[in-house]
Parts: sequence; C-alpha cells; structure tokens
Amino acid sequence: MKLDEIKISKAIVELYFKDLMESLESDVIIVGGGPSGLTAAYYLAKGGKKVVLLERALKIGGGMPGGGIMFNKIVVQESSKFILDEFEIDYIEYEKGYYVASSVEATAQLTAKAIKSGAKIFNLIMVEDVMIRGEEITGAVINWTAVEMAHLHIDPITMRSKYLIDATGHDTEIVKIVERKTEGKLLTHTGRIMGEKSMWAEVAENIIEENTKEVYPNLFVCGMAANATFGSPRMGPVFGGMLLSGKKVAELIIEKDR
Repeated sequence: MKLDEIKISKAIVELYFKDLMESLESDVIIVGGGPSGLTAAYYLAKGGKKVVLLERALKIGGGMPGGGIMFNKIVVQESSKFILDEFEIDYIEYEKGYYVASSVEATAQLTAKAIKSGAKIFNLIMVEDVMIRGEEITGAVINWTAVEMAHLHIDPITMRSKYLIDATGHDTEIVKIVERKTEGKLLTHTGRIMGEKSMWAEVAENIIEENTKEVYPNLFVCGMAANATFGSPRMGPVFGGMLLSGKKVAELIIEKDR
C-alpha cells in the first residue's frame, strides 16, 4: 500500500474537528485529566451522560504517572481497591490494607476505560474563563494551551454544558476564575477558596469525599481541587481518595440531573 501524506493530514484534521464540533455542547465538562477527572469521566459516561474532558497538558494523568518522587508506584487503600478491580489495574498487597500499583498502568487504564465508556478527551486545551448566566455556570471558555504559553492575544471559543467539574488539582483553576468573577460567592464557609493545608494523608483521605460537592451552581469540585477549595490537607502519593472522589462527583451529577 502506498501512503499519501495528504490523506493522512485530511484524516487527522477531519476527524479531530468532527469530535470537536460534536463536543461543543455536552452534559458535563471536566477540566483536568488527573485520576479524579478520569474516574469521573468514566462513571458519568457509563451513566449515560455526554462527557467532555479537557486537559491543558500534553499528557493525561495529572500527577499520577510520576508516582512518589518519580518512583512510578502509587498506593491505594482498602476502601477504594474495588475501583482498581473495576478498571482492571493490577496491584499487590504490600501490607494489610496497602495496595501498590504501577502509576503508569493506572494512568493508562483510567484513560482507556474513560474513552471506551464514551467520554471525549481533548489534551492541549485550557479553560481561560467560564460562562455564567444569571447565577449558574453554563459552560467553559477554551483556548489552545500553546496560545497561553506563547503569550498570544487570541480570542477563545466556548463550549456549553449543564455542569462543570474542576478537577485541576492543587491549582483549583476553575474555582479561582469563578471566585474572581462572582466576588466571593462560593459555597464554602468563607465564600472563597479556603486553601490547601500541609500534607496529612489520613485526614486528607478521610475528608476528600465530603469535600467533593457543588461549590457554585452547576460547578463541582473533585480530587485535590476539592480539598484545596474547602481548606483541607493534601495527601501525597496515596490515590484511593482521588478515585473515590471522581466516582462520587459523577454520582452527585447523575442524581442532580435526574
């Protein structure tokens, strides 16, 4: 078979923009392709929702692929081991209640399962603003990550959705935008982002599901963005809470959207 470079180019451009056009309106936009965002994408799509996940980086997975200090292993506790099983992620029991998995395999399986369930994932796209109509979030304002990196003044485009999830981790990128645009009307004790506390795995893991919730009408937080928004500690390279948080935010949205 003789390969034609123009046909290759046409295939990439045509099918990418077909996916993009079909994704301009969705049920849920997830911002951030880390473990909680990918888990949320899987459970939402499995639940019948039209899901779009936007990741500003080249790679998917957030901090998961690097494991702990670039040792590509992660730890998951007993309460969330069932998610490893559902995503067919191999693990060993290091000690009772401590399960160790490859961070590379975990990232690959979370990504593959989310895509196979029907979620559309776009990397190298960042959210620079949100759409607010009245007192509700109604979508995201997007641009290429390269535009931001090059400091170019290029106008963005919009995506409409019923719900938006901030899964951007420590930076709480979307909640920061909403906090600024609404002058402190978040559904936290202070009306503002309460800030991430220092690492304390036991406390952080136990509270992350509680912090996974709606923080502004139609805007939800999950993963480390949830703990940072509601003033709780970080947890380090134990990922059970991140997976449970992604599952919970999916359940909350499915229930709200009934």
